[in-house]
Parts: sequence; C-alpha cells; structure tokens
Amino acid sequence: MENYTPQSNKRKQLVSVIIATYNMANYVAGTIESILNQSWGNVQIIVVNDGSTDNTEDVLQQYANNDRVILVYQDNQGQTVAKNRGLQEAAGEFIGFCDADDLWRPEKLAVQIPHFADNPELGVVYGNFACIDGDGIPTETPHRPGYSGKITGPLLADNFVHFPTTLTRKSVIEEFEGFDESLSMAIDYDLWLRISTKYDFLYLDEVFVDYRIWAGQMSHNTGKRFLNAIAMTNNFISTYGDCLTSYDINNAWAHTYTSRAMWHFQENRIGKGFSDIFKALKHKPWDKRTFATLLRFLAGRYRGNK
Repeated sequence: MENYTPQSNKRKQLVSVIIATYNMANYVAGTIESILNQSWGNVQIIVVNDGSTDNTEDVLQQYANNDRVILVYQDNQGQTVAKNRGLQEAAGEFIGFCDADDLWRPEKLAVQIPHFADNPELGVVYGNFACIDGDGIPTETPHRPGYSGKITGPLLADNFVHFPTTLTRKSVIEEFEGFDESLSMAIDYDLWLRISTKYDFLYLDEVFVDYRIWAGQMSHNTGKRFLNAIAMTNNFISTYGDCLTSYDINNAWAHTYTSRAMWHFQENRIGKGFSDIFKALKHKPWDKRTFATLLRFLAGRYRGNK
C-alpha cells in the first residue's frame, strides 16, 4: 500500500464523505476511523448528528480537533435533510456516503477515483459489499449483479447501486439538486435514477464496504419500503418516461409486484400475494421470476399440507 504524505495529499482530489447519524453511538466512531484510514488520504469527513438522543455527541467529541472531520449538529429532521446538510458543507470534487454503522475498506477510494480521469460522462462508480452482523462478524452476503453504462432501464426494476459503495462527482449531485426531501426512504435510489438519465455508471466487482445488518434498521420496514418504491417509480416514470422503453416500465412493475408478492407469501398474506402476482403478470405475462415465485409458494404450501 502506498504511503501518502501530506504534501502528496494536496495534489490529490479531495473526497468529501458524508455520514448522517442518529443514535449510532455504538458504531459511528468505527465508521469514521474506516474513512480516516483510506489509503487515498485526502478526505474530508462531514458527520451530521441528526438530533441523536443517545451519547453520540460524546463519542463525536473525540474528533472535534481533527482537521479532516467536520461535526454538524441539527435537530432531528430525518436522513434526507441530514444528508443534504452534509452536501452543503462538502468541499470535495467527489462525494461518498457511508451510513454510521458501516465500514469502508482501506483501498475503496484509491481504486475508484482513477476511473473518472478523462471520462466526463461518468457520474458514479460503485461496487460490491460484504455483510457483517451487529458485532462485526461476517455473515452470508447475497449476490447482486451490477451494470455499467446507461443503466436507467435495469435500475428502475431493482436498485443494485449499493449506497455506501458509491463515489460520485459533486458537480453531478449538484446538477440534480441532491436528495428529494419529500422522500424518507430510498432517497439514494431516487438520486441514482435521476443521475442515470444523463450520466454513465461504472460497476467494479470489488468489495468496498462492510455492510452491517442488525435488528432495528430502518431498511427492515418492508411494507413502508414497498409503498415508497411504488410512489417513487410512478413519479420517475411520469417525469422521465422519455428515457424509458415500454419494456423498461413493464419490467420494473413486474419486478416490484413480484418482490412484494414474495414478502406477502412469507408473512402468510396469501390473498395479497396472489393479487401482486396478477399485477406482475399483467405487466409482463411470461416473466420467469414471477412464475418461479408462484411455483415456490405453491410447492411449499402443498408440502406443508401433506
């Protein structure tokens, strides 16, 4: 690993990394340290404490005199406002985001940044992650494919751009005016979709982040997440429909309704599950994923009744 001196860091592009935190006192210091330990070196960390009621403020005080860390406090207004507040403080040419319970691996920025050179059409570079539990122990990580280039169509069907792995040009985020503060969930998904209508994405098949999964995460609120995704998809189609084909739209709806049907079946809401299966098939009558979901449910139910 290359050792960077302060002088060499000055010649490198500055990366601003935004951490919005709410009651993450147990994890936020580890997150900050993982970014301070980047081999790239020239980083500015902006921690927005979104009205935490635990001892987050006490934990953050150890960085009060660190010239690479900016501490911002605001009354609790939610992650969308907090992340936009971080963007206001960002001085870097590039922007990264890290949730306050995740960890960046040391070479993340050093691997990603060179891909932006002489490629003005490239807006976002992202990659893979590995799952850890609340104690930092590795757990099973689902395989998720990534796509490069013009990705609007497949991205509308499924958000495969994992938020903490991304690195984005600040000018691109500013062009699209940051996060939509009318949304409380999937705010990154909405931003990536909007950016994808104009800029290329690059997927690198490397693990950049240790992604922590533990009880109580907001992402576990599955029902709210689906309602939010449906509203967001409707809004995106109405605004950016010219960037999509009819296949893109139908494929997105089939994927969304099939995913929600799987959840309903798992929770034994059989009627709602079948309703979503029919909605999916209406958009994409011969979708293999939809039929596979239905067959898995029927096979399991048949075995359970024997």
